[in-house]
Amino acid sequence: MSYRLTYSTMFNPPEELHTRFEAALKEVRASLGQRHPMFINGCDELAARSEEKKSPIDTGLVLGSFPAATAQDAARAVAAAKAAFPIWRKTPPAQRVALMRRVAELIEERVYHIAAALTLEVGKNRMEALGEVQETADFFRIYGEDFAKQQHFDHVLPDDPLPDFKSHNRSVMKPYGVWVVIAPFNFPFALAGGPVAAALVTGNTVVMKSSVDTPWSSRMLADCLRDAGLPPGVFNFLNGSGREVGSALVEHPDTAGITFTGSYGVGMDILRKMMGGRYPRPCIVEMGGKNAVIVTRSADLDRAALGIMRSAFGMGGQKCSALSRIYVEEQVADRLVEKLTANMGQLRIGDPTARANYLGPVVNGRAYEDYARYVEALGRDGSRILVGGKLLKEGELARGYYVAPTLAETPLTHPLWKEEMFLPIAMLARVKDREEAMRLANDSELGLTAGVFGSTEDVAWFHDNIEAGVTYANRPQGATTGAWPGYQPFGGWKGSGSTGKAIASFYYLAQYMREQSQTVVE
Repeated sequence: MSYRLTYSTMFNPPEELHTRFEAALKEVRASLGQRHPMFINGCDELAARSEEKKSPIDTGLVLGSFPAATAQDAARAVAAAKAAFPIWRKTPPAQRVALMRRVAELIEERVYHIAAALTLEVGKNRMEALGEVQETADFFRIYGEDFAKQQHFDHVLPDDPLPDFKSHNRSVMKPYGVWVVIAPFNFPFALAGGPVAAALVTGNTVVMKSSVDTPWSSRMLADCLRDAGLPPGVFNFLNGSGREVGSALVEHPDTAGITFTGSYGVGMDILRKMMGGRYPRPCIVEMGGKNAVIVTRSADLDRAALGIMRSAFGMGGQKCSALSRIYVEEQVADRLVEKLTANMGQLRIGDPTARANYLGPVVNGRAYEDYARYVEALGRDGSRILVGGKLLKEGELARGYYVAPTLAETPLTHPLWKEEMFLPIAMLARVKDREEAMRLANDSELGLTAGVFGSTEDVAWFHDNIEAGVTYANRPQGATTGAWPGYQPFGGWKGSGSTGKAIASFYYLAQYMREQSQTVVE
């Protein structure tokens, strides 16, 4: 079987991936410092004002200047998308699917260059970056295939049982109109590209806004969509603040629907606004997690320690699926801690463009300051930091936002058990049995991912009781992380998501359309 890159297979890639990444990185570094445009109505446009973006790897490294869009730019993008919608929704579905396939091909052709930019911009290691870009190509391809497989959501229904008339019935799903996609910083390519692909293939037009921390990767996605040959106005790209541009898009009367990935507070605010107008508008929000793992007395502790380490500290804990809560039965707690701390001691921290380094920096100065604040809090109230707890300022690390992955054994009364930190910090508690562990795991307003390590019976019990949308059992590749389109649908329960439908699932595309029942009597 030939190698296929996913988040599960990224730990043992062929040598060719490293060779090609190194070559692309050299070319990308040579191109740094350019001024990048917006993309509105089929045209690249320089904004009236641009903002310089620096790398979290080295805050002296200027990546480029990126557009600081305004509310007026947002209005123009929405107007362009609205004008393009009548023609785009009537474009034959097979043609839309073919265009999505072309986008996927362009992403794959550019996978190494885009991944190199992601590494410099976000601070994730090369394999995480390559995985994200390939995942995005898979979104465009899979959503096109799924749309075709589901007959474009156009289904003939039985005729009414009338003796004297022919009464024909049909269920047809139709796109809403202008769809806004607001992307996060941590997966700026995949969590922009996925919803963009879903909205476009189902016939909506799109205005995409990047995170201000990661405009470069979103611009590179816009390049792929532009070069695929989409008609003008069908896809538009903006970079700007959430306060100005994000608010303008959410509040625009011609915004028909929104997909947002980000914090609980912002997501709930957007959801309320979309529900609180003259009529409710669709809003798909993914709002993070406070993800837990349960380690029972029957667990394979070597496998558990590896899966916990990868999920808690991969990409600096800056994943909505990252593991932050560890509940371990007290009979095996000491052995788990020993194995986990040993694994953490092997982690290489530094410039993530270097092959040897597993962990790069956190994304910005705010995250760096938050880490220091959380570590200080974990030194109080009976907590004990077992590993880490330091800002890393030695040598070249002083040039970026580097922190030590941290494991703390913490009383269950500590307030940080309830707070999503989005950093490489994991909290551990010993429990008397698995029932106590389950009660604690479910005691959260968020319910995105969860994991268990234990016996076959433990796993069945876990699936019967856990309140989370994405679950993993006995998984050394990642206790709570690593979903891939086509293999693991990804979506949260409770405060982690608004729809109960998962990304890349059987049910995802239908959210971008509304149903019309058609009855025609002859």
